[in-house]
Parts: sequence; structure tokens; C-alpha cells
Amino acid sequence: METVAGNPAPESQPVFATRGVVITPADLTLNWPERAKRARLTTIALHPFPRNVIEFVRTRDGEMFLDTCRELGLQVEFELHAMADLLPRTHFDTRPEFFRMNDDGERTPDANLCVHSRGALDFVAANALEVARILKPSTGRYYFWGDDGLPWCQCPKCREFPDADQALLLENFLAQALAAFDERAQLAHLAYVNTLTPPSIVKPDPRVFLEFAPIRRKFDVPLNDPDCAENKEHLELLDANLKVFPAETAQVLEYWLDCSLFSNWREPHVKLPWSEAVLQADLDEYGARGIRHITTFAVYLDAHYLQTYGEPPIASYGQALADWRPR
Repeated sequence: METVAGNPAPESQPVFATRGVVITPADLTLNWPERAKRARLTTIALHPFPRNVIEFVRTRDGEMFLDTCRELGLQVEFELHAMADLLPRTHFDTRPEFFRMNDDGERTPDANLCVHSRGALDFVAANALEVARILKPSTGRYYFWGDDGLPWCQCPKCREFPDADQALLLENFLAQALAAFDERAQLAHLAYVNTLTPPSIVKPDPRVFLEFAPIRRKFDVPLNDPDCAENKEHLELLDANLKVFPAETAQVLEYWLDCSLFSNWREPHVKLPWSEAVLQADLDEYGARGIRHITTFAVYLDAHYLQTYGEPPIASYGQALADWRPR
């Protein structure tokens, strides 16, 4: 076995450098840091918006969570649908040119921004730095995503750029701004829904890494299932993205533990349809491509879930990641 750098590594050292979960503050009714540590996970990321995560970390419970993670040697990140906070919609009346144009040629505050407005880029970057000062990840890896699966700008300058390229234009700008604040800073390019097709015009800044989130795949069969067209398409899109972004920094954001997805993001929460066989097969696909950063949403795995359905499969997930070896 070899490390990413090509140097021999002891068999006991996990291949996946990041073995994580993405949860919300509300999920911390379950003692996540302790469970993550026992499961040999490396990283807990908080989600979904800057405003609610900032509110949480400023509470006593938030301080205790961060302190516990430090004591246990767990990394903390913040994976955020950020654009509505970085460019508040209340500014539309005074700065409509900051906002996207829709297909009818009208400026609208419904989603994202105009990435060819230098004023909008400067405004978003300034607010991103303010958030970063409060939510500074222990890894140096930042996640300031666009609005959740929503469209980007169709103004005369932007419309020539597909959504993934518009996202990358913004990410390149933010990565440079963050580097002046944090010399370790890297920023995620979220390949997800309308940005799943790789950028074709814009080249990524070296500080921008791929984050691949295949939310529309089929979860009851592995990605490499020969009879599943959806999963085959996702693997093809992953490979296309890996021609643009390096595999060694790329991260997979999966949904194996995401009770919120399987509950359709509403009550009542369902029991997680856990399949270790699917997980193992998927890890083979990701690991064979040189990806070494793996995480999953684990939203709704909280005290209520524990009481209703019993222990969630956190330990099985962590063990699979820690024990995985190239085949």
C-alpha cells in the first residue's frame, strides 16, 4: 500500500485521509464527537447555513462541542449553503446588478448572484471572510456553496458560462480572498445537481478542490451496478470532473447515513436503509480513482433516532472507511 505522495505506509494507517460526517447542530442531541471518535472518523462538519451554525457555535453547547472535538483530536469543518447569507436578498432594491438575471431577462433575488458583477464578487468575498473568522475549519478546507440546486445567472455576460463554470468563477475569486486570511485555505467546488457536469470554460485555482455529491444516484444498489443507468451516469460525471480537478484533493460527499434524505426532509423520520455491501462497493469505486477524502451526510441521526430505531450504523461506516484497502 502507498500513501498519496507515493511513500510506503503502514498497513494500520487508513487510506482515506478524511473519514467524516456532515450533520446539523440539532443532531448533536446524539453525542456525536464521542461516537465519531470510537468509529475512527476524523472529521465532523456542521451544516446547513452560516447564520444558524454561527448562532450555534456562539452558545455554550457550541463551545462545548468545539472543545470536545479538540480534546478528542477530531477535525471540525463547516459545509454551508452560503449564498443567501453572503449576499442577503435585502440588498436587491439598492444593488439589483449584484443579483442574477433569469431567462426572461429580469434581475431577481431568488438565487445565487451575477458572477460578472465585480461589486457582487467583492461583497460576497468580504462577507465570506467575516464568516471564516468565526467558522474557521481546523483543516483549512472551506465550503461556501451556492444556493441549494438553484440556477445561476443568465445575463449577457454570464449566459455563455454553464452553471458549473459560474460557480467556479466565484470559487476561484473566493479562494484567492481566503488565502490572504488563511494560508492553508482550500475551497470546495460542489459538483451537485445543476453543477454536476464539470466546468468546461473556467480552469480551477489550485486552491479549489472537487466535492462530488451524487444526491440523485440510486442508493439501493452500488454505483457500479451494471443495470443502473443513473449510477453509471454519476460515475461518468465523476470521471469527467476528475479530468478537471485532481483526485488527491477531491472529496466525495455521500448520503449513506443521511436519514434526512431518506425521510424526504420531514417528519416522521424513517429508519435508515443501511447497506454495508453498497458502501463497500462504492468505496472501491472512489478509492480506485485515487480519492482519499470521504464524508457523508448523517442528518437526523440524533437522540430521537436512537430512541426510535436503536443505534445508527456509525461504527460500521467508520470501520469500513478505516479498514478499506485497494483491491
